[in-house]
Amino acid sequence: MCGQAAKEFGATRVLIHYGGQTCVKNGLLCAVEKYVSEQGLFYITLGGARPNPVLSLVREGIDICKREKIDFIIAVGGGSVIDSAKAIALGIANPDLDIWDDIYARKVAPTASTPVGVILTIAAAGSETSASAVITEDETGIKKGFGSDLNRPRFACMDPCLTYSLPPYQTACGIVDIMMHTIGRYFASGRGNEMSDRIAEQLLSNVIVYGKIAMDKPDDYKARSEIMWAGSLSHNGLTGLGSSQAFVVHPLAHPLSGIYNATHGASLAVLWCKWARYVYEKDWERFAQYAVNVWACDEASPTLALDGIEKTETFFRQLGMPLSFSELGIGILSEEELMLMADRVTDGGTKTIGHIPLGYEDVINIYRSANI
Repeated sequence: MCGQAAKEFGATRVLIHYGGQTCVKNGLLCAVEKYVSEQGLFYITLGGARPNPVLSLVREGIDICKREKIDFIIAVGGGSVIDSAKAIALGIANPDLDIWDDIYARKVAPTASTPVGVILTIAAAGSETSASAVITEDETGIKKGFGSDLNRPRFACMDPCLTYSLPPYQTACGIVDIMMHTIGRYFASGRGNEMSDRIAEQLLSNVIVYGKIAMDKPDDYKARSEIMWAGSLSHNGLTGLGSSQAFVVHPLAHPLSGIYNATHGASLAVLWCKWARYVYEKDWERFAQYAVNVWACDEASPTLALDGIEKTETFFRQLGMPLSFSELGIGILSEEELMLMADRVTDGGTKTIGHIPLGYEDVINIYRSANI
């Protein structure tokens, strides 16, 4: 199927991009190679994409693709592989621009991208439908995203069975990531579209229900299917129509994965809970709506806004997610380390993040609350 789809989108010379050895050992990579070759397409492979995909591999991929005149990329994996493929695709199609210094630095806007197709193996990042691609500069640990409709894949082959063998921790991190992509649009400015709210709330409710099932029964097809589809819907822009996306927790979490290589979904679990407790009093009505419509909390509760946060924390605990830096596995950080992260998030204190604006000192305080 993937070979035929690639050919229909004009592919003649294909890069098959993947991560580690899992897709090699389980035969998936071999199957993809077979489907591509059956369509008479030339292909080469590039493995090595890792969680928090790195710039050095992107540069290597760009060089290989330029040399081999690649005109289509098939990403086999989850969000990290797909984001790496998207960045490579931008680099090929804009040969006069540097992928990091020009495009990701937003000095020069790209005008085109090489088509990308996806064989999805992890339900989490929603990169199979999203316009974003996040990569990390190896030496500094600086993590940047670049968003453009040029990044959206041409097709995504989504078989829930491919997610059965995921370790429980990876499944749990994916569930959190899906929730955060939805919540990042739900807690934002420019509200008023109730249809978008209901879609977001139902998506979150669905992930909570089927996330629990998938954790207990990893080979439950319906649960895996519901989660996979929710992942795609969570990051294609649908749940944020009528508002501006805030994604405040993502930039808070990026230094944790960029500097300490912490798992992205787990970092989000830690920091959403700390961020929510830090700001909820300034957005009481929205947190109260979230508590009622997502967690079915008692509307008469005097602590309603906080009740929804506590329900979220409890759910993360049930998934086995961390709620502090120590539980995340990076230990208790020094004040200097917290300052470095806050400096990166706020560009040296020159910008704020979030629909409730958070500056340098706010970011430091949120990090401090997680630093236990």
